[in-house]
Amino acid sequence: MVGADTAWIIVATALVLFMTLPGLALFYGGLVRSRNVLSVFMQCFSIACLMSVLWLAAGYSIAFGDGNAYWGGIGKAFLNGVDADTVSGTIPEVLFFAFQMTFAIITPALIVGAYVERIGYGFVMLFSGLWMLICYAPVAHWIWGGGLLAGAEWSLFADGVNDFAGGIVVHQTAGIAALVLAAMLGARKDKSKPPHNPGMVMIGAAMLWVGWFGFNGGSQLAADGGAAMALTVTHISAATASLTWALWERIRYGKASLVGMVTGTIAGLASITPASGSVDPVQALMIGAIAGVLCQELCGFVKNTLKIDDTLDVFAVHGVGGMFGIMMLPVFGHASWTAQLGGLAVVGIWTLITTVIIILVAKAIFGLRVAEEDELTGLDLSSHGERAYDLTS
Repeated sequence: MVGADTAWIIVATALVLFMTLPGLALFYGGLVRSRNVLSVFMQCFSIACLMSVLWLAAGYSIAFGDGNAYWGGIGKAFLNGVDADTVSGTIPEVLFFAFQMTFAIITPALIVGAYVERIGYGFVMLFSGLWMLICYAPVAHWIWGGGLLAGAEWSLFADGVNDFAGGIVVHQTAGIAALVLAAMLGARKDKSKPPHNPGMVMIGAAMLWVGWFGFNGGSQLAADGGAAMALTVTHISAATASLTWALWERIRYGKASLVGMVTGTIAGLASITPASGSVDPVQALMIGAIAGVLCQELCGFVKNTLKIDDTLDVFAVHGVGGMFGIMMLPVFGHASWTAQLGGLAVVGIWTLITTVIIILVAKAIFGLRVAEEDELTGLDLSSHGERAYDLTS
């Protein structure tokens, strides 16, 4: 084991968990109405807890076990055969387990943004757990665990898919699942209310930005120049996309908003994620510049053309951003067109099919949508018996 590598991945693991708790929770919480902010916090926090247990029980083994091209099996369930001295590369395997666990936490948590303000808590928990095990973990095995798309002897593509930190594994899967769930769920009863706390949105986005250094820089799994470059290009893309989103918003609507600018930050971060292990700073600048406009345009397309109430634009920002980043790799000569397009197609079909099935199963057990009265009251009170803000105290 290399001490520097171990120390850096310990820090990166904490940073990626910081992305969900509290970064994503605050980012999403500020975007909803005040009567629903605690429900968003509850969903993000609960998903983090449940995914941690499920990752230990089976998720890690499915993703990184010694199975076949399709899944890793259950040989490493509950970290069977792994102790403090077991090594994965240059770091302890238990640390690799923990680092990958934070990815398994944030991916289903991203989907929360598609269904906020109108969905039952029981459904959220069952859907998220099944989706991580059935959809996310196998995809992680295919690309990162030496499976179907990794370029191994049994791979569909000789070159393998280049997805450094999760353009397909994290952002495409979460984005497609979000779009499917939002379409099956239907629109909110009241879509007219603006974000209740733009300041909270900015704070959450800033935390996500900082945490993303662990997300991308940590994916190098070493404390070296590659990690430093991944961190640097991540920052450049985020900064550039923030500016182009704000500029395009100003051109189209006359004013640049804080919520818009920090949404551009997330678009730039999602877009650079798969490419952060390959591109240089100038290429990252180009990725971010395009992402700030592309993802903004897709937000309007989903809402106005497709008529799908993906409430917090999960598909347009994360899904489109991640897929865009995947396809910029062959543009810059860092990957095979066939492997990148093929990977998007295979994972896209898998995500679509598994998500629909899991939704139907969870709906049969818990129901999908809360009652209209509960939606109007707000999920904070109707589902959890609490209020975020008591103005009389």
